[in-house]
Amino acid sequence: DPTLLAVNISLRQIEEIAMSVSQRCHVSGVNEVAWALRALMLTDLTTLAGDDTAANVRRLCLRACYPFEPQFFDKFFDRSLIVEMHTAAVCVYPARVKDAYITLQQYDKLDKVAIAAVATGFPTGQYGLQTRLQEISHAILAGATEIDIVINRQLALVGDWEALYKEVVLMRSACGQRAHLKTILAIGELGTMENVYKAAMVCMLAGADFIKTSTGKETVNATLPVGLVMIFAIQEFKRRTCQIVGLKPAGGVKTVRDAISWMTLVNETLGSRWLRPERFRFGASGLLDDIERVVREGVAKMEAEEAMKNQVKPPDVAAAEAFCKELRKK
Repeated sequence: DPTLLAVNISLRQIEEIAMSVSQRCHVSGVNEVAWALRALMLTDLTTLAGDDTAANVRRLCLRACYPFEPQFFDKFFDRSLIVEMHTAAVCVYPARVKDAYITLQQYDKLDKVAIAAVATGFPTGQYGLQTRLQEISHAILAGATEIDIVINRQLALVGDWEALYKEVVLMRSACGQRAHLKTILAIGELGTMENVYKAAMVCMLAGADFIKTSTGKETVNATLPVGLVMIFAIQEFKRRTCQIVGLKPAGGVKTVRDAISWMTLVNETLGSRWLRPERFRFGASGLLDDIERVVREGVAKMEAEEAMKNQVKPPDVAAAEAFCKELRKK
């Protein structure tokens, strides 16, 4: 249906709306800790470096499964919540999927933490189609349960949407029922917001489970205005087909404040039901560092406040206050 690709976007209006919506949530204290922990559970903890080794991936999986020591939450949190305190997934190159699988198996977390693999010639996608499809199969056989593919930006830039659709359909077929398909639009290389919208719509029509902003390797990665355009595409696709597709911003989400802005944008547009791992993810390598900082500082502040409340006053101070109280009575 050609009308699905009919769109005209005002960049200035998109930027204003995205900024306005994302700033509606101001949090601090306990609420900031809660939002940080929500971001943790929505994160695909990522390592996509040329020097990745089995040891790097093992450390990544350890942090994904146990970002905090169990006793850390004993005082202020229900201990039953500890089992939920892990990232949504780890994301690695296909060659490192087996390392992730073995490590998560050792921690008995295969059913809790998904294994995502970038594929199809990440990050450029400039490989033959058969090679890209074989890479998907290789990653799944090694244990990947989610595949983050990169689309062929050349096809998008020349407006050959039918060819792009056919490629993504083949990638969806290669994943089958064995793995979820996330399609990376590489928004920084699509040229216009209209192309971002059309690429998102084509990928969803082809069977994508998620649409993802970026590889993290482009000059421009996840920005709120681009996120809003992709959200508009998700909303229109849902209206037309009654199908739900997830969103994954990746690249540039480095702090808890960044994450809160994105979660606010999603909550205000798609609704709170989208703020769960089945529908929304962060692709990030450094976000967990800031989540840990915010949570630890927040818990330390709560402990200090609790200590102040329970502080026993020295006998002389207590006696002086009692004396003053008696004087007031008289």
